[in-house]
Amino acid sequence: MTNSAVRSLPIAALFVVFCLLVPDTSFAEEVSDVATITVPQLESSDYPQIAGVNGRVAVWLAAQLHLWFAAFVLAVPIFVFIIEAIGMWTRDVRYDNMAYEFIKVSITAYSLTAILGGLLAFNLFIFYPHLMNYLTGIFSESMFFYALLFFAESAILYIYYYGWHWLQGTNRKWIHLSLGLALNGVGTLLMFLANAWLTFMMSPNGIDAVGTFTGDTWAAIHNFLWNPINLHRVIANVAFGGSVVGAYAAFKFLSATDEDERAHYDWMGYNANFIAIIALLPLPFAGYYLTAEIYAYSQQMGITLMGGVFAWLFIIQAVLIGTLFIAANYYLWCGMGRSEGAYRYNPYVKYIALIIVAAFLVWFTPHTLVLTNEELKALGGPYHKYLGPLGIMPAKNTAVNLMILFTAVSFLIYRRSNKIPTVSWVPAGNAFQIALFVAGIINILILGIYYGYFTNTVYKIATSIPQVLTTLIVIILSSVIDSLMYRGSKEVAPLRWGRIPDRAQYALFLLAVAFTWLMGLMGYIRSGIRQHWHVTDV
Repeated sequence: MTNSAVRSLPIAALFVVFCLLVPDTSFAEEVSDVATITVPQLESSDYPQIAGVNGRVAVWLAAQLHLWFAAFVLAVPIFVFIIEAIGMWTRDVRYDNMAYEFIKVSITAYSLTAILGGLLAFNLFIFYPHLMNYLTGIFSESMFFYALLFFAESAILYIYYYGWHWLQGTNRKWIHLSLGLALNGVGTLLMFLANAWLTFMMSPNGIDAVGTFTGDTWAAIHNFLWNPINLHRVIANVAFGGSVVGAYAAFKFLSATDEDERAHYDWMGYNANFIAIIALLPLPFAGYYLTAEIYAYSQQMGITLMGGVFAWLFIIQAVLIGTLFIAANYYLWCGMGRSEGAYRYNPYVKYIALIIVAAFLVWFTPHTLVLTNEELKALGGPYHKYLGPLGIMPAKNTAVNLMILFTAVSFLIYRRSNKIPTVSWVPAGNAFQIALFVAGIINILILGIYYGYFTNTVYKIATSIPQVLTTLIVIILSSVIDSLMYRGSKEVAPLRWGRIPDRAQYALFLLAVAFTWLMGLMGYIRSGIRQHWHVTDV
């Protein structure tokens, strides 16, 4: 297939999506009276059947693939814009070249995203026509603008990419950066609109008690779970995008034929991993916020999520999250080999690894086990005598906060490994940082252990907020102190990009795979807690 043919695919797909999402005139006349947008009373015979095709599976496959690619193409322009701005500020052409290579990777993904979006729309209208008529009646205006924004995003993306080299120079570069900002704005708005449709199905708003649309489109969009999903997806998309670009850089590193190429892709992989880590650190907190809002909206949904049929899927989620933290830290530890001064910090790595692994073991320890009658009798009950207490949320919150803190420590010692500070207050700065981390860890442990196990149950939930605040304060303050202390520092020796073991690249592959699995798993859980409802309780 020629390049021009490939470039035409997303336009064709967008046209199909536009035709599907924008209701025709007769339908618009049919629903012009908002009272006619009522809940269809459906039987199993109302769902079209195609021999040999499971409609539910077909929709799920198309939706999941579309969301993976959409997350990538929405995230990449965010850090491309930031990297390009850094390159313009520092006048370092390496950043500009790296940003260009990042956006080049996303071009093919954008084409696939549009095609899969068209496939998803086809499947939804074929297998769930009544549901889609109901949703398009409520969201017809937002779907119309969604389709228009798709065309706008496509146009801006191609101008942004193909105009990269032409829009160089001080004045033209500002135009190019403005295009990048517009691309991110349009892409984020697209995601927010799509999030409104899926969160409406979880927490419907703008309808009466029997599901009839009241005519308030904004109420339907701004439903109870819209903002939590928006926040969670923005952070998760950036982390996912960074991990995928990191995997691309790892592949190019392993297939490189000369030292310059290895050095370039090593540097690219490091920056991608840095982006993934920066987004990974607040991601558990965004997940807690979303879960708390689900509980606040519907305790039944919350119980189904964490204590019902999906509870054991959260053990898989915990394993995947722990894998992300371990892989990200392992890559940083391997990356210390680029520096001649890393020997000063290498002895501390094993202790950091021990704490992260211990926190990981607590993080995925279940509260109850799926047991046979014989196993239940042998154990003396559904709870393990010693490990059972590690399965409740105070232990989980404590563990994840410690994993985040010590991941920050790994990054701090990586940054320090090739630097020698020149300021006079280094001993005081180091002492303050150590005291800050020790105080933070003690506070997190007290909040998790004492208030989690020895006080009223209400404190188990309440203490999660000061734990999060403690973690954020420690990371922010220590980062500020470290930046001030190492401003104008000397290098031990030039960093030797490319001098990193090949096994570190497999950590980048593992990050991308774990993020992909995690997004698929949690997307299934989020959708599945509606159980047999298309729109919850309607």
